[in-house]
Amino acid sequence: MGKIIAIANQKGGVGKTTTTFSLGVALCKQGKKVLLIDADPQGDLTTCMGYYNNQDELQNTIGSLMSDIIYDNEANAKDCILHHKEGIDLIPSNLDLSAIELSLVNAMSREFTLKNAIESIKDNYEYILIDCMPSLGMITINVLACSDKIIIPVQGEYLAAKGMGHLLKTVNRIHKQINPNLKIGGVLLTLVDKRTNLSKEVRNTINENYGQYVKIYNTEIPKAINTAKSTSTGKSIFEFDKNSPVAEAYKKFAKEVLENERERTKNETSKIR
Repeated sequence: MGKIIAIANQKGGVGKTTTTFSLGVALCKQGKKVLLIDADPQGDLTTCMGYYNNQDELQNTIGSLMSDIIYDNEANAKDCILHHKEGIDLIPSNLDLSAIELSLVNAMSREFTLKNAIESIKDNYEYILIDCMPSLGMITINVLACSDKIIIPVQGEYLAAKGMGHLLKTVNRIHKQINPNLKIGGVLLTLVDKRTNLSKEVRNTINENYGQYVKIYNTEIPKAINTAKSTSTGKSIFEFDKNSPVAEAYKKFAKEVLENERERTKNETSKIR
């Protein structure tokens, strides 16, 4: 069964899209079959993966798929899948997704629209990573309602932890009321400037305030100009600059995610016995 991971933080500019793309490719390099879903009307993940020409004219997107579910039309998620040259798949997004937010207000089982939309393809993949918009609206709630866990990218700066409490409360509420399978995978420090001790201070602050509730991944993603450059080429950091510190960091992060998954499965199996 495919594991669904939401990459979410209501704060913008923390590296959600880069993390979704890079982690997806890194997992693919570990032999996993991976699907990415762009759940942001801005379509940044779709753009970063090279589908920027006529993006607004894409007929088959996550928005059109969710619309078919809402209006009880025949929905085929396979028609929406784009195959990227680096071995991962993508369900793209564009501004049409903005209208879905409004349509969801009066929709039947509105929190489960996305879950129902991808149900037919879920088990075709080992990992499905969903890039969330920087808000906690109905689209993001749909993402969390169908996810097994959430990874929270947090920028290595002083204001990084601001708003995390609200996000954790939302996750806890969804866990209790909508999706009992939802767990917090952990916090990933991104855009870390290795020349300063600021990231250590941020890590300590998050640990003091939220350490009893969430894991902080050991991996830290460094700030690098090549990361921004790669997003304009339709290539991941692995294809653009495979020997860069960022590529190494995401490679390490993918291994950490997989190891945590193995540990959790092992622990759950032990409990059953």
